[in-house]
Amino acid sequence: MLLLALVVALAFAVRSLSANFLRAHFNDPAWFQFGAYEVFDRQAQAVLDGRESFFWIPDSTRTDLIQYPPGARVWIAAIYAATGERSPAAVQRIQVVVDSLAVLLVVGLAVTAFGWRVGLIAGVLAALSPLLATYGAVPGADVPGNWALLGAVWLLLLTAEKKRIVFALAAGAVLGIACWIRVNPFLLFIVWAASLIVFINAPLRTRAMLSATLALATLLVMSPIVIRNLVVFYPEIAPTGLNIGLNVWEGLGDTERGHQLGAPGSDMEVLEQDRKEMGLPPDAPLALNYPDGIRREHERTRRAFAMIKAHPFWYAGTMLHRLMGHFKLAGAPVSHVGSSGFNVTSRKCLPPNDQHGALSIAVNGLGMVQSVLRYLMIPLMLAGVWFALRRNKVVSLLLLSTVAYYLATLAVGHSEFRYGLPMQVIFVVFAAVSVDKIADQISRFRHQGN
Repeated sequence: MLLLALVVALAFAVRSLSANFLRAHFNDPAWFQFGAYEVFDRQAQAVLDGRESFFWIPDSTRTDLIQYPPGARVWIAAIYAATGERSPAAVQRIQVVVDSLAVLLVVGLAVTAFGWRVGLIAGVLAALSPLLATYGAVPGADVPGNWALLGAVWLLLLTAEKKRIVFALAAGAVLGIACWIRVNPFLLFIVWAASLIVFINAPLRTRAMLSATLALATLLVMSPIVIRNLVVFYPEIAPTGLNIGLNVWEGLGDTERGHQLGAPGSDMEVLEQDRKEMGLPPDAPLALNYPDGIRREHERTRRAFAMIKAHPFWYAGTMLHRLMGHFKLAGAPVSHVGSSGFNVTSRKCLPPNDQHGALSIAVNGLGMVQSVLRYLMIPLMLAGVWFALRRNKVVSLLLLSTVAYYLATLAVGHSEFRYGLPMQVIFVVFAAVSVDKIADQISRFRHQGN
């Protein structure tokens, strides 16, 4: 318990320092995507003021209300109501505390997979991770979605270990909750259901029951969103929300060749393109998903896949380049995947009066440890996959199936580190397996020497 408390305290210290820097950069889109947050903020305030429902959409023209799943606005509105402050700073304060406690989810799933030593090491690595600490301090929906997904991963591992329906039911339900917050894991239940059948050691009947239970639980929890969208917007189709086509279309525009072929590289370019097609003047008000958001989303999707079909080999190379960007945790990040986090320093994270003395030295020491960790993480993770497969093949394959899902979906369109936070946590778990293996080898050498 003491070690767990120390892990949480370390996570809170690093995230609080990161939050100090980010709070001073809330007007800088390189660090805080305030455009996306403004959507959550506007919807959350409308819910609190009684102008809109947290879930139902009475007007079929309000396609802007399905830009994101409803869980994000509920989370922001709950914080606003609890704190009495409607600002990103209030959301950040709550998220820093919860994200520090959520490191225990990392410990839990690592303990279930590989034992207590790996679990505690994974907790320390997650607490120190510049990437996880940075995004843990960014107000929005990405981190709450990550918490729910990690809980679902833990329950998935317990399903494989215990082979009991109740764990499969819980894993599917929590995965469904994650889809209420972020649309990214929408199809993950298919991968998990197949993985339970293929990987776990049990009679076929047991595997099939566990797989079906997980899939049905996920679909049941997600079904209110799908049913609402079909009822309100029929005959248009937007089962879980919008922006999938937008991300694929902008993902093509992220590249030089895609931009030359006519794909927009930013939201502003998308809006400019839409204005021209709709015959609107340059200063006419227009949002990404309003008005007529579903038709415009379908048109973006059609154009994106037409370009992909015309240039399949170039697109395959683009996917590979984008995928590799999510492994670039040190040095200059690959363009268009966002920041891989930053190391805490006294100059960035402390007020001027505290930038000298013992506190300053401690903060800079943490930053140096983070710097080393950034460069070691991927080599440790890659080695850890090998060690993990030899140690516990079933849970390793389940974790790798989740990694494969995120890599595949992140490679398709415009993607950033924040979209794949659960995958980055799994990287941390595999890295912890390597650290544990190295520590074990060092201990053996010492005993042999004695």
